[in-house]
Amino acid sequence: MPTDTARFPRSSPYWPVVSHPQLRRVLPGLAVSALGDGLAVVAVTWLAIQLAPHGQRGNWIVALAIAAYTLPSAAGTVVFGRLLRGRSGAQLAGWDAILRASALGAIPLAHLAGVLTVWLYVFLLAASALLHSWGAAGRFTLIAELLPPQHHLPANALLTTIAAFATIVGPPLAGILIGWVSPVWVIAVDAVTFAALALTYRFALPDAGGVHRAERGASRTAGFAVIRHDPTLLGLLVLSLGFFFLFGPVYVAMPIHITGDLHASATLLGVYYTAFGLGGLVGGVIAGHLRNWPLRATTIGIVVGFGVAMLPLGLGAPVNLSLPAFALAGVIWAPYRSTSVALFQRSTSTAQLPTVLAANGAVLVVAVPLGTMLGGPLVGVIGARPTLLLCAVAIAALGLVAGGIAISRRGGRSPGDPIGTEISASR
Repeated sequence: MPTDTARFPRSSPYWPVVSHPQLRRVLPGLAVSALGDGLAVVAVTWLAIQLAPHGQRGNWIVALAIAAYTLPSAAGTVVFGRLLRGRSGAQLAGWDAILRASALGAIPLAHLAGVLTVWLYVFLLAASALLHSWGAAGRFTLIAELLPPQHHLPANALLTTIAAFATIVGPPLAGILIGWVSPVWVIAVDAVTFAALALTYRFALPDAGGVHRAERGASRTAGFAVIRHDPTLLGLLVLSLGFFFLFGPVYVAMPIHITGDLHASATLLGVYYTAFGLGGLVGGVIAGHLRNWPLRATTIGIVVGFGVAMLPLGLGAPVNLSLPAFALAGVIWAPYRSTSVALFQRSTSTAQLPTVLAANGAVLVVAVPLGTMLGGPLVGVIGARPTLLLCAVAIAALGLVAGGIAISRRGGRSPGDPIGTEISASR
């Protein structure tokens, strides 16, 4: 009789994803581009510091570069909504890769021409990010187009695990490369990885055709309208917005807590972030095995569990307790994107999914920065450790409130309600 070990890897929930005849041709390109983004985490900020005028190497330069590399995707969701609505997942992801490769590739070219300034650099970073929400929506739409619903969660988890691994490997590798060459050439490598991804989408997947006829002339904000008129999707967006916003102050409070309250060096801060990243990698792998769990209850439970796992840090527990707790928070955090996107994939038609996911991404991309901005004055008023405690309690409370609302709504539905049926079927 065959054992579970003998049936592996075919018994793994990830096997239908990695063995899919089309997805398996795309996954190497996604892994390479994710590594490029991991390199950019360090290279983007380091080059901003080098380009800053002498005597003005303040935090605003780095903040401007980081904002330019992320926030324009929110504007791109609205500006290009009418043009991109109804496109296939491969088209959206491919065009995002082309734009990122072109804009990022222009940075080393401008450097070679001797015309690269801070402002041109920020402009090119902003240009590279314009289709980022659409690209992310395209990747998850592609999953919905190619795989049946029972395989959506493992596929989502595989994409987020690849990204998590890249954020662990990419930054230290970027540090090594910057020690050898200028950060501008590390950004050039990032551009090449996106060019490779664009070619992958172009040649590894069949042409899905143009815009669906029903989508012509649609509003630029159609994705927001779909979410606004669907209580389930609207509730999920509000939950995600609150979750990410409340986590934002942690980025400000953590380093101040380490240096001010614990009187430790930046090394300990790095250890905490590494523990969180490793936990996230483990959590990403675990996420694919949650496919038989009720998705909405699991998503809400993640929020509550994350807040509870953050409590030791806010309560001032010693490092030997708060460090494992922070790693556990990473484990709990990681499946959230996979389960929340799976809920969108189940609740939205394939035709509407790109615009809905792009709208969702546009809102969430500003959530953490807004929370981080709040973190500065909040830490200044109540201190670093109380801020961490407040964030932990608020996140757990947010999840509990969401759970209470979900239970009350479910209790008020009739047995034939489609949403109630979906939840029962996902068990």
